[in-house]
Amino acid sequence: MMLDADIKAQLEQYLQLLESDILLKVSAGSDKVSNEMNLLVDQLATISPKIKVEQTDLSRTPSFSVNRIGEDTGVTFAGVPLGHEFTSLVLALLQVSGRAPKVDQSVIDQVKSIKGEYHFETYVSLSCHNCPDVVQALNLMSILNPGITHTMIDGAAYKEEVESKNIMAVPTVFLNGEHFGGGRMTLEEILAKMGNGPDASAFADKEPFDVLVVGGGPAGASAAIYAARKGIRTGIVAERFGGQIMDTMGIENFISVKYTEGPKLAASLEEHVKEYNVDVMNLQRAKRLEKKDLIEIELENGAVLKSKTVILSTGARWRNVGVPGEAEFKNKGVAYCPHCDGPLFAGKHVAVIGGGNSGIEAAIDLAGIVKHVTVIEFNSELKADSVLQERLNSLPNATVITNAQTTEITGTDKVNGISYMDRDTKEVHHVELQGVFVQIGLVPNTDWLGDTLERTRMGEIVVDKHGATSLPGVFAAGDCTDSPYKQIIISMGSGANAALGAFDYLIRN
Repeated sequence: MMLDADIKAQLEQYLQLLESDILLKVSAGSDKVSNEMNLLVDQLATISPKIKVEQTDLSRTPSFSVNRIGEDTGVTFAGVPLGHEFTSLVLALLQVSGRAPKVDQSVIDQVKSIKGEYHFETYVSLSCHNCPDVVQALNLMSILNPGITHTMIDGAAYKEEVESKNIMAVPTVFLNGEHFGGGRMTLEEILAKMGNGPDASAFADKEPFDVLVVGGGPAGASAAIYAARKGIRTGIVAERFGGQIMDTMGIENFISVKYTEGPKLAASLEEHVKEYNVDVMNLQRAKRLEKKDLIEIELENGAVLKSKTVILSTGARWRNVGVPGEAEFKNKGVAYCPHCDGPLFAGKHVAVIGGGNSGIEAAIDLAGIVKHVTVIEFNSELKADSVLQERLNSLPNATVITNAQTTEITGTDKVNGISYMDRDTKEVHHVELQGVFVQIGLVPNTDWLGDTLERTRMGEIVVDKHGATSLPGVFAAGDCTDSPYKQIIISMGSGANAALGAFDYLIRN
């Protein structure tokens, strides 16, 4: 596996930024992955004179570690970090060589102050766009703190290990041999999970805001920027910056940008918000809204924030099917992200529940990886665009079952099948399979609001043309509202609209 010209050119550019010599310790066998890894490592060494290579025995073969000369940093790649992990490799090389990471100093201090021995392992697939965030965060922690080590493990290269640990979703992180967490996690989220996050006292002395935005997706970021540009005191509380777009792979309908990826767009949103004088409170979840003299937002950590106006932009999440087995087998065969988890089901039989665009796109993607994919649709016909349906129908390993109501996802320690009822005959059928991908649309993140303001029967917040809700001073934007179309560009527009509405309200009141 020679690196293609593009990747080589990129590497040549990046590796000029190395600050000091680094040593790659390589543990290789005679298998295919070892050969590919040796080739990669040799090419790195030929591109930069600052990279030295030494053969050794590490706890996993094939793998290689990235070290300072004379000092092990604890950063190891088990497998060949290309695909989505290419950036993780480049950053590890640069940061080990002494290049400063683009992370707030307060976070760096937090990492350095951790006491104890922490050995992290992250199982990834190279097509997973959520994995690099976790790998890069844990690599950086290893580089900053001698008590922390991290190994990235490519599940495809270590199939037996993945099977024996029953890993059916990526990224999956183990800490000191025990399951630590799964899914996308930022450095701050990992620190919070280790018990090093901010508590209520960090928010105790905040002055009331003019505008407080709740939610950090496209709508929330847009609202915060528009409010801050008016020169008024603006805060944003976000459970995770970027919101749902963090789970979106290719974005081709964000006008003027031909193609981008969700995590990249999320990073740009956060960067843009931080250009302005906005008090960003990340990793915080709101649990109560109450209107007194000011509007109060209580956070899950117990802190209470006050503001003259509030903009709710809490977005939406994947809708659950709500059948027996779904919750029990989540990440044990029940999955929601075909890009991330698809490769773990290579050669297996899976089902996709949902016949809309996202369901059929998922089925087409999966058909290229798995042995067979069965689409289960509740209605009598698929709702996806005809071009997608034609593509699916042309595939030899895809079956579509319509008019089918999913009744149960079965399994013992992991998924072994799905049951559905034919809605005409009322007959129940069972399909033996190893994975179920749920793609049945979205549900708004508004449960926490109760009946404080008007919502539709689907839970969407009712707004007028200014983004105002039924509660004076409270505005809403994006996928949590009754806006008929859920699109990134529409959310951004509605965020700007709500901020202008809130500003207008402040002037008049």
